[in-house]
Amino acid sequence: MNKLVIGLDFGTNSCRSLVVDVMDGKEIASHVFPYPSGKDGVIIDESDPNLARQNPNDYLLGIEVTIKEALQKAKQFYPDYKPEDVIGVGVDTTGSSPMPVDINGQALCNNPKFKDNPAAYVWLWKDHTSFAEAASITKTAANFRPQYLAKIGGVYSSEWWWSKILHCKKTSPEVFDAAYSWMEICDWIPANLIGDLKPQNVKRSICAAGHKAMFNPDWNGLPDEEFLEILSPGLGKLRKRLFDKAFTAENIIGFLSKEWADKLSLTTNVAVAVGAFDAHMGAVGAGISTGTLVKILGTSTCDVMISSHKEKLNDIPGVCGIVDGSVMDGYYGIEAGQSAVGDIFLWFVNNLVPENYGRTQDEKFINLEREASKLKPGESGLLALDWNNGNRTILVDVRLAGLLLGQTLHTKPHEIYRALIEATAFGALAIIDRIEEYGVPIKEVVNCGGLAAKNPLLMQIYADVTGRPMKISRSDQTPALGAAIFSAVAAGKKSGGYDSIDKAIKNMTGTSSVFQPIPENYDVYKKLYRLYKQLHDGFGKAGWNGNMFNVMKDLLNIRDEVRRNK
Repeated sequence: MNKLVIGLDFGTNSCRSLVVDVMDGKEIASHVFPYPSGKDGVIIDESDPNLARQNPNDYLLGIEVTIKEALQKAKQFYPDYKPEDVIGVGVDTTGSSPMPVDINGQALCNNPKFKDNPAAYVWLWKDHTSFAEAASITKTAANFRPQYLAKIGGVYSSEWWWSKILHCKKTSPEVFDAAYSWMEICDWIPANLIGDLKPQNVKRSICAAGHKAMFNPDWNGLPDEEFLEILSPGLGKLRKRLFDKAFTAENIIGFLSKEWADKLSLTTNVAVAVGAFDAHMGAVGAGISTGTLVKILGTSTCDVMISSHKEKLNDIPGVCGIVDGSVMDGYYGIEAGQSAVGDIFLWFVNNLVPENYGRTQDEKFINLEREASKLKPGESGLLALDWNNGNRTILVDVRLAGLLLGQTLHTKPHEIYRALIEATAFGALAIIDRIEEYGVPIKEVVNCGGLAAKNPLLMQIYADVTGRPMKISRSDQTPALGAAIFSAVAAGKKSGGYDSIDKAIKNMTGTSSVFQPIPENYDVYKKLYRLYKQLHDGFGKAGWNGNMFNVMKDLLNIRDEVRRNK
């Protein structure tokens, strides 16, 4: 029998394990575990919509449940399965999702003193409580360390490492003072699997460190102590208790501990790879190469590209960062994205769609898509901004909000649904334009994730808006597949894995289908995109000077022309 690897994917609401055949990337079995804590796995505060935390104990329970169940399913396909057949485990998580830990690397929330304090839990990526701290970091870095901003698009985000730690220091000093160190969960979970959580021993992810914590070898790793003290007196002392090295995901962090091996009925010869963020591993699971933009479509969207060390690469304002090795060794990783995509559609269906479209969420989505598919581009007269959870790229501003323009007394829910899809497509095109504007050519776009696989209307609209073919990854579980691929490389050729990530990608990934742009739709969307950009710049850029008088009337003119020609 062929060797197997396991990818563990820790998302916003659940975790998933995926059992993969090393030889060809065939996905043998998987299992999903919804996090039991909070609301849909997220600890929230009704008085503060910006707060989003998670319970790290849910991750540990999820590892045990999902791997056991997935392996049990795998045995149905491989009756001769033996524990020795599994050679590696890889881990991807959301990010930046840091957590305060004690001197032994244990989660601070497990200390009875802090069990009721949300600050002692995982600060989930979508936690925006630190928007003021993010602005302070941006301003301070611009004045004292402008080089820090150049590699992260010019603006520091409230979704990232330092802004969350700084907010904890200001609002929950008792937690900050009790924390010996902080860990991204993509570092903490693999460390847990090998049984060594000591903060000074853990191999930290360059993906997390570079994109979210301003880590760069050019300035000896993390921001210097003097800069951190300027940000907030006392913050600098934390630096020496963090880390000074970071690693790519091809590296092995260690082997499965006996405790976990016994729990999972595996051996202690299972290699555990360095962790990374879901989107970056998803890009690998989608078969990324130079010139390929991988879009990981989910509740939010992350766009990932790579650029060879051999090519000159400019800084790109407004992206989430350019980091050496963040996707794979030997390449710069380029990250951008949208803070809400699937979440926008869920919000709309759960709150504003009447029951005549269906009684269940699934029924509503099916009927909305059916009716929205009958519409031509521009026919509704609607235009929306995709900022319901702020803007990640290219404005990097969490204090922006969504907008729907052009509704009349005749507007129908399926028309709004299509306008929301179109808004996310326009936001995607703004990212493509920015990346190419700064000298990185995009030769193809590969989409992955549940939305890409299950929503053909969305993919056709993306093709029509961008004027580019939209390829769909063969796997709709690409983050977990990417994590599994990295574990096959960490395990090495002698164990039945691979000696390079390029070989692993070539053998273990592929595409399933392609949506081609429809020329007449593209022509209409070019007109709508100009109006989108007018709204985008008018509401999103402080220095914009202009007039919005034309927007509503232009939308009506486009609507009337489309309806006449239908």
